Amino acid sequence: MSSKHQPSDLDRLLTRRQLLHKAAAGATVATVTAIAPRLAFGQAATTADRLGVAFIGAGGRAGSHLQNVHWLKTQANYPVDIVAICDIYRPRRERAQKGYNAPKAYADYRELLADPGVDVVCIATPDHHHAPQAIAALKAGKDVYVEKPLTHWRQFELAKELAATAAKSDRMLQCGTQWLSCSAWSQARQLIKEGRIGQPIQAQTEFFRLGDWGEAGMPVDDPKAEPGPDLNWEAFLGDSPKKPFTVNRYFCWRQYEDYAGGPVTDLYPHVYAPLAYALDVQFPQTVVGTGGIYRYNNGTREVPDTFSLLIEYPQKISVAMIGTQGNPYTTGAGGDPVWAPIIRGWEGTLTFTGGEIVYRPIDEGRNKPERIAVKEGIDEIRFWRNFLDACRSRKRDTLLSPIELAYPVQTALIMGVLSQREKKVARFDAAAEKIVL
Repeated sequence: MSSKHQPSDLDRLLTRRQLLHKAAAGATVATVTAIAPRLAFGQAATTADRLGVAFIGAGGRAGSHLQNVHWLKTQANYPVDIVAICDIYRPRRERAQKGYNAPKAYADYRELLADPGVDVVCIATPDHHHAPQAIAALKAGKDVYVEKPLTHWRQFELAKELAATAAKSDRMLQCGTQWLSCSAWSQARQLIKEGRIGQPIQAQTEFFRLGDWGEAGMPVDDPKAEPGPDLNWEAFLGDSPKKPFTVNRYFCWRQYEDYAGGPVTDLYPHVYAPLAYALDVQFPQTVVGTGGIYRYNNGTREVPDTFSLLIEYPQKISVAMIGTQGNPYTTGAGGDPVWAPIIRGWEGTLTFTGGEIVYRPIDEGRNKPERIAVKEGIDEIRFWRNFLDACRSRKRDTLLSPIELAYPVQTALIMGVLSQREKKVARFDAAAEKIVL
């Protein structure tokens, strides 16, 4: 971002998220109140009971979640407690337990799920563990916040199983696509339902940044770490192919296709889920994915750094997503970072910039352009608050990122990965609920 750029509202909101992420690796209780915003929350509870939240995974992303929950407890007087930490790597487990005074720590997530003091579980582990751990947590009677992506790209059947398990359960399940905390998407959804842009026909978004910090830039806690009592390599592998341990493979797991998918599954859920919600679409009809390693060929990276998707829906709506980690320029009017969403209909267009939804009619003789203020911006604490409120009220229809949205979103992303890898068009058989190449 150049020094001449004047930050928009979305710039500021995303900057706060980045600060939280950077602080997470070495987070202590003292840092939380210095970083988190001072939001004017009211009294939280519908009952006097406190929620016990436990964390499976204690790496960088979990650090942000720990900060958010701790802030809600200490600064917003929300009735919640951090009651347990689980991680297969002892130094991270102990650091998080000490930093947040968690009364219990576990090396095995199954032991944590058996703890009656745990009401809510936050899952912030590598991609291939999300679905198995979320399924187990639901079956154990826990409410679940599961990080995106919902599953690894090779785990479509597990995505289907997780959706079915959640449907049968009375537990809450929210996926960590926290950009849905921005009210722009519910406002846009309402505008579309009202017919403001006519029949939607096309939408597009993008995710651009410069740097490989999400993969090769992941911190290595200990270059001399080895499998053993302090690091359970077999537990890390889970259902992925059995590979020999290396420090890079363990700490920088986002580089490897066995555990991650690159920007299409790591980053694009943030920009695609809001569009899918605003358009009120479910499973795609076809998906084409293209891309590869175009810049960061460091000798160990396996996942793409550049990826584009074209998604077609049965409702005759097309969604395009493009992005690279090799250049940060975005086409967003007003300079909004990383993305530039546009929704086009037969009769008008919606764009999103500078804290506003901009409505542009095709026929300005019949309708006038309009700028609509976004009521609430992106905020992870609000996203967590929404989830915890749903856990207390037991109202699933209040969740901002429910399984009913997350499952179709993940299906499209998986289809994109498979299409790019196999050089084929991926099709979704809705009747059989399966992906066909």
